[in-house]
Amino acid sequence: MKALIQRVKHASVTVEGSTVGAIEHGLLALVGVERGDSEANADKLLHKLLHYRVFSDESGKMNHNLQQAEGGLLLVSQFPLAADTRKGLRPGFSSAAPPDEGERLFNYLVSQARAAWPHIAEGQFGADMQVALVNDGPVTFLLES
Repeated sequence: MKALIQRVKHASVTVEGSTVGAIEHGLLALVGVERGDSEANADKLLHKLLHYRVFSDESGKMNHNLQQAEGGLLLVSQFPLAADTRKGLRPGFSSAAPPDEGERLFNYLVSQARAAWPHIAEGQFGADMQVALVNDGPVTFLLES
């Protein structure tokens, strides 16, 4: 599993003109599920999402995690994140999980996140989503489990 995380001042997801998920300061996580991923991968990724230190402490250093910063976590399924882009000029998707498995594991990640932290929002799996954000920093990292 992969997550491209961005520290944001605020972020939201809209589907067909309606906002389905939004947070104020926190992390936007675009999540890609790959073939062979399991609940263990989702658990490891969630641990990183909640504990990765990307928020500034009193000295301005990235020493605080999402929970210490009391931030929100917006989880958005991102099928293309699992693409193979190493060769050619067109992405290959053979490494991405099949849609049913991707949705199952994404939903598992969301349910585990909701059990662990109260400030969780999500996009809509498989939908045509419009994601709006103000990147804080900018600060962007690729996490893998």
